[in-house]
Amino acid sequence: MIYAEQTLPKEIKPAFDHSSEKQIIIDIIAGARPNFMKIAPIIESIKQEQELGANIAFRLIHTGQHYDKMMSGNFFEQLGIPEPDFNLEVGSGTQAEQTAKIMMRYEELLLKSPADLCLVVGDVTSTMACSIAAKKLNIKVAHVEAGIRSGDLSMPEEINRMVTDAITDYFFTTTKIASDNLIKSGIKAEQIFFVGNTMIDTLLKQMPHFKKPELWSSLVLAPQQYLVVTLHRPSNVDEADRLKFLINEIVDNSMGLPIIFPVHPRTAQKISQTGINAANLHTVEPMGYLEFNYLVRNAKAVITDSGGITEETTVMGVPCMTLRNTTERPETCSIGTNELLGTNPEALKPALKKLFEGEWKKGAIPELWDGKTSARIVKQLINLFAL
Repeated sequence: MIYAEQTLPKEIKPAFDHSSEKQIIIDIIAGARPNFMKIAPIIESIKQEQELGANIAFRLIHTGQHYDKMMSGNFFEQLGIPEPDFNLEVGSGTQAEQTAKIMMRYEELLLKSPADLCLVVGDVTSTMACSIAAKKLNIKVAHVEAGIRSGDLSMPEEINRMVTDAITDYFFTTTKIASDNLIKSGIKAEQIFFVGNTMIDTLLKQMPHFKKPELWSSLVLAPQQYLVVTLHRPSNVDEADRLKFLINEIVDNSMGLPIIFPVHPRTAQKISQTGINAANLHTVEPMGYLEFNYLVRNAKAVITDSGGITEETTVMGVPCMTLRNTTERPETCSIGTNELLGTNPEALKPALKKLFEGEWKKGAIPELWDGKTSARIVKQLINLFAL
């Protein structure tokens, strides 16, 4: 059931039969692009357990936090995610506006058609908002990718993580570092399950299906002969002068290689204000999952301020430079191919020099990032609810 109205329909029939005490009804929450590759393998694992006779059901709740096709719909199609059972269609707005809309609309849904468990992933606004709405109705919450911390409270995502973990019942962690963070915060060990990384489940499954974007031919790209850049954090893109300095540092130290920059919507307007005109800089529209990761896999290096991309580059063995002072994914630096450069654009010159001299570290893959995380999560849920 998908609706387009501002509020939920007055009458919502229960999505599932609650007559069996042993059945668990799970709401899987997705709202923004980083969520989609994390929920796809969980849904697949639930379906596999259903085929084996497990009395488990789910409804997919799309909050509509990301509503642009390139930021949302394209991922559903490419990753084989089913149509949402409900779309809350909250649209754009400030952090507070989106949080309020999501909480109100998800609460209304739960009051008319409750679930047994609210499963949230990652650290976007939808994750926090739905967790709060569910918990206030005494519905249990499971957080996938729990316990990661950057220590930077200027990041909205860090606040989302902390609030969500403060009210979560079941914590599924990507690393032992994340598990330790939860233990230190007072969470009981029996609530924490170190399972690995669902985003890597999707990456490993889809890797054989990566496909060249159209620009591959038009720009005459070749493997390891271009750089990929992604920037969206306010500290990097909100001030035109700073953004210009940063991009110029990349251009000036790129050895003339093509620079492919899929532009996040919040960044496009700022770039137009910089007046940058470099022959090897190519700003392009956001891409689908399969096309973007084809570019990443074949890149000389990636320069980013995203957290999730650092995980993907680590698994694919691609050098990665992160333009942030902190990271909630330290394993990508201590184990993987990522290096934290900080927010000073001048750090790019020595980093790129190191790359072109062939001195970048090789890296390794963190424990349990093996493509089987979602299966472990679903089996643990079945055990927890004694299905």
